[in-house]
Amino acid sequence: MTVATRVEAIPDDASVVSALVAKARAAMRAFAAADQARADEAVTALAWSLYKPEHAKELAELAVADTGLGNVPDKIVKKQRKTFGTLRDLLRAKSVGIIEEDPARGIIKWAKPVGVVAAITPSTNPGATPVNKAMMAVKGKNAIIIAPSPAGYRTTARAAEWMRAELGKIGAPQDLVQILPPPASKAMTEALMEAADLVVATGSQDNVRRAYRSGTPAIGVGTGNAPVIIDESADLADAARKICASKTFDNATSCSSENAVVILASVYDKAVAALIEAGGYMATSAEKARIQNALWVGGKLNRAVIAKECAAIARLAELPEAARRARFIMVEEDGVGREHPFSGEKLSLVLTVYRAADFAAAAARVREILEFQGLGHSCGIHTKDMAHARQLAEETPVVRVLVNQAHTFGNGGGFDNGLNFTLSMGCGTWGGNSIAENLSYKHFLNVTHLVTPIPEDKPSEEALFGRYWARYGK
Repeated sequence: MTVATRVEAIPDDASVVSALVAKARAAMRAFAAADQARADEAVTALAWSLYKPEHAKELAELAVADTGLGNVPDKIVKKQRKTFGTLRDLLRAKSVGIIEEDPARGIIKWAKPVGVVAAITPSTNPGATPVNKAMMAVKGKNAIIIAPSPAGYRTTARAAEWMRAELGKIGAPQDLVQILPPPASKAMTEALMEAADLVVATGSQDNVRRAYRSGTPAIGVGTGNAPVIIDESADLADAARKICASKTFDNATSCSSENAVVILASVYDKAVAALIEAGGYMATSAEKARIQNALWVGGKLNRAVIAKECAAIARLAELPEAARRARFIMVEEDGVGREHPFSGEKLSLVLTVYRAADFAAAAARVREILEFQGLGHSCGIHTKDMAHARQLAEETPVVRVLVNQAHTFGNGGGFDNGLNFTLSMGCGTWGGNSIAENLSYKHFLNVTHLVTPIPEDKPSEEALFGRYWARYGK
């Protein structure tokens, strides 16, 4: 007798994704009648799922344990601060039904969902970024499916679990938020990107490029490598304190963390002294060589020291006790490019220091650094001379120029600046991105324009061509 053995079929990536997308679309249909108040209630539920102190703490501990990046206290602050700020922004905005009426132009605008969003999230923020994106997506009555970094999977899965539970608590469809099942492979992520209506990719440039190649409309972010000028009119102590606080936050995991400071020669020694007073350690030329060997192995950043406490790299580079006690380490540099690795993003508590003869030289150095790495992302200046700040903004190919601010706390939105809160910063075409602003709920909306007749608005030929004719003739 032949005994037939039944073999369970293993669903392929496309089948798994197809089932998730079907559930997402069903959840959207169930939520389609939600008014603005109901959508905002769901957004608030998602925010509370992470802002809740015990949840923020558990996710921070889990993220550090799994990824080895950053530190628990700062991750708690990041999760709560970003979530609180994003919720503030979202509750002030219209995203359902009529969002704008312009009688003079005869236009009324209706907001509508973009559909199912594929959210690619990084290991540097495996808890905060998924919730941040989910809040923005659900604000527009979309559904979101998260494709997490493998290193941060447990953290992201826990965050998704809590988001779904909080949606269930208010009677909203839980499948508005889903996550790819483990193991969330590149193949499964690509299948999701192809099946979704919009891809929002945060993380490595490889992920961003894959998103743009998926054939689905996509939003990606660029590489960070923020250089900051300390101008001769700067409040040096204030600048040093802000740079230190920003550079050391979560052990420099943020793409907005200062990677270089360009100091004008007239205040160079005093500025360096202020940075040392704030907690920095200035390495000697011999120590710089050892730091380089510790920070890069085989041309790649060494995971044993990136996003670790200052003492870790100090020990590996055999630096003195003063460096081990410092909050960050400084190295002096005079070049930019592949032969000068300190001119690039370091994801570590190492700050590159340049000397510039004057403001023009400082601005040129900033541009040189960005053209090597970080084009489009951001730069900053500490100054009392707003003419210098305006010139830097006018001439530099970046989306954000921060004035007298700690980059990490201002670039992605702050309570003391006008940028919206986000964990995904668009870098424009300079950085290979489709948006030149901070990611917001607006990017998760389709907008229908009702267009009605208005009194004719047609100027004369003379009004439009007159100056040209007068100068060049007809």
